[in-house]
Amino acid sequence: MAFLLNKASTISRLVSSSTQKVNPSFLQSSRRGFHIELGAREKALLEPHPALKPFKSTKKAEHLVRRFGDVLALAVISGGCYEVYVRTTSK
Repeated sequence: MAFLLNKASTISRLVSSSTQKVNPSFLQSSRRGFHIELGAREKALLEPHPALKPFKSTKKAEHLVRRFGDVLALAVISGGCYEVYVRTTSK
């Protein structure tokens, strides 16, 4: 038990000393970060590739697949509940 208390006090001392060393104005400026313009390679990688166009999913297709999955999950859950109900009432 004393080992845990000693370890906790050491950690709290390290945390408090590390927060005192940091300048608050530095934290405010570093959160925002720096804007760096993208290079030619990064811009080329971000452009849509024409070979992948047939495989692009649409929002409507995603919505239909998600809806089908929801209905299927509901059917399986309700079937399981019905099975449990039938087995408990038949005995």
